Amino acid sequence: MNIYKNPNRTEWGALAKRPTLEQEALDDIVTSILKDVKINKDKSLLKYAEKFDGVALHSLEVAVSEIETAINQVSQELKDAIAIAKQNIEVFHESQKAEVQIIETTKGVSCWRKSVGIEKVGLYIPGGSAPLFSTILMLGIPAKLAGCKEVILCTPPDKQGEINPAILYTANLVGISKIYKVGGAQAIAAMAFGTESVPQVYKIFGPGNQFVTKAKELIQQKGVAIDMPAGPSEVLVIADKSSNPAFVAADLLSQAEHGPDSQVILLSDNENSINQTMIELNKQLNLLPRKSIAAEALKNSCAIVLDSMEECIDFSNVYAPEHLIVSTDNASDYIEQIANAGSVFLGKYSCESAGDYASGTNHTLPTNGYAKNYSGVSLDSFVKKITFQNLNEEGIQNIGPAIELMAEAEGLDAHKNAVSIRLKTLR
Repeated sequence: MNIYKNPNRTEWGALAKRPTLEQEALDDIVTSILKDVKINKDKSLLKYAEKFDGVALHSLEVAVSEIETAINQVSQELKDAIAIAKQNIEVFHESQKAEVQIIETTKGVSCWRKSVGIEKVGLYIPGGSAPLFSTILMLGIPAKLAGCKEVILCTPPDKQGEINPAILYTANLVGISKIYKVGGAQAIAAMAFGTESVPQVYKIFGPGNQFVTKAKELIQQKGVAIDMPAGPSEVLVIADKSSNPAFVAADLLSQAEHGPDSQVILLSDNENSINQTMIELNKQLNLLPRKSIAAEALKNSCAIVLDSMEECIDFSNVYAPEHLIVSTDNASDYIEQIANAGSVFLGKYSCESAGDYASGTNHTLPTNGYAKNYSGVSLDSFVKKITFQNLNEEGIQNIGPAIELMAEAEGLDAHKNAVSIRLKTLR
């Protein structure tokens, strides 16, 4: 993990760059997968399961018996922990429901907006070495609260053709029964285009590696909505002399262990704080089971000494992190200065893991600088907002003449006539 001291602001853009695969090669690989799945459907999914997951599947859909077995395999302690997280996530997302407000803009003209759940949504849940069953809570709960009629889930199987029991248990807990053993870019293609087994959906949610992110980006061009560009995980931690180096090191490693293409950034106005954190980082790294993964991510990461805490916040706004941790005694003092971040963790005890699992906020967040213009997943992500208007006789008489004048000025006589014909009947 490289350390930089007081880089010039002109260098900040380069320091804020994320590690990426060669884009042309990535485009070509993912485009070919999307095309293959669109044409060959289940046949291609079975082929990719053997190629990428190392398993010869006979069926893509998870059977009811597999779910029942998984429920019995999850320990009661884990079930209790999941229940705590589920309750907090439900409480936070339930609070996002808005009452319909009917607004009379002019006498006789009423307007309102209603949220309607997206009918068919697909959830992508990464599996492999880190089966993210917590993401099912983050996506499945708001989907159900929003009233989405059909919710399906795709996740990669292991080499035995099985899905991690915690994934199946959690999906069942939130009411998702249509689960498919499909991972990677091919899962995104299956949900976008539909296959013999996997239903087509209207919007796709969920994080993933750069292949999954690229697939989501490309299917968006085909008319299928996505939650956001959510690629490799990242965290930016701001520390000062009041910070606990052991806490900060632990937070950095908690993101570094996600994958070799993850990135972590440490900022401080105190060089000693960074030096002490680096010592702690190496101590904790050597104890991690996923040490090799975290170590690879640290090669793409850096620590930066800046002149002031204000500069640290400025750099963070340039970087626009998925997760921002202000690990200081006076973290709340900087809230108003924070402009770009997916989710913010204030104070020394607000570890990013809390948001990942059980505080209640959503952990599906924009990465790669997209926090400058995207929000994390919320209840709103699963609904469409439809506007309504109702004009009575008084209403059309009040605003009709203005409409006529505006339509005539734009040269749209049929628009004008739709009003004029009504006004004539009222005279």
